[in-house]
Amino acid sequence: YLAESGGGLVQPGGSLTLSCEASGYTFSHYSMSWYRQTPEKERELVATITRPTGTTTYGDAVKGRFTISRDNEKNMVYLEMTNLEYDDTAVYYCHARGGPGCPTFCDGMVFWGKGTLVAVSS
Repeated sequence: YLAESGGGLVQPGGSLTLSCEASGYTFSHYSMSWYRQTPEKERELVATITRPTGTTTYGDAVKGRFTISRDNEKNMVYLEMTNLEYDDTAVYYCHARGGPGCPTFCDGMVFWGKGTLVAVSS
């Protein structure tokens, strides 16, 4: 189970931090990602933070503006978004994928949250 929060309306150039709370599985065994989607576009990978190293990767559109982080003690993953642009408007989804090297044989298992809307508008 994944539950996103923190979405809302923000002006261009503003900042927003999304949170995703995980429950029902061993959080530290999963790599975590944020995706986003608009009605006009396919779902897009925004950022990933892997397990166990915590290596981060970002989509080209958000590099240098967004930061993904995780807190394995709190079962939380965050997406800090700065210098927001109109094109960042989307529903943002939290995503969990088991592994790599899941100690509890969860490699490849996937969970999705229901999404939270971020609207960038003046």
